[in-house]
Amino acid sequence: MAAKLMDDEVFKAFTTYATVVILKMMLVAFITAYFRITRGVFMNEEDVPRKSAEEKKKFLRTDPDVERARRCHQNDLENIVPFVVVGLLYALTGPELSCALLHFRVFAGARIFHTVAYIAALPQPCRGLSWVVGMLVTFSMAYGVLSTILVL
Repeated sequence: MAAKLMDDEVFKAFTTYATVVILKMMLVAFITAYFRITRGVFMNEEDVPRKSAEEKKKFLRTDPDVERARRCHQNDLENIVPFVVVGLLYALTGPELSCALLHFRVFAGARIFHTVAYIAALPQPCRGLSWVVGMLVTFSMAYGVLSTILVL
């Protein structure tokens, strides 16, 4: 069964683009860590190395760049996880390869642009439009799943 599934072009495309957006989301975690380390901003006392209790308090604060990266990562979690679940179901319904590729590519492009717009603080509506595009793709795939297999 698994070998058959991996021969399916739509499933291979889904696997490729799902992996791309998951890796992009993981990269944002490293961006957050980079900002934490370079800005000297930590969330927990045990994260501050070799400092007295009083000195540790200076490092337990917020930073605009760290918070921006954290919000970007949170937004990824809220959008990429539904894409992966709905996209998997969509791929299993046997859509046309060209239609599936359009969905997967547009979503991946929208999320990559969303991250660039968020981290670089590009002016709105850049980030908002990329978010909307990604959501519309996920809703479109969900509609495709439900219209194909709806059982009530």
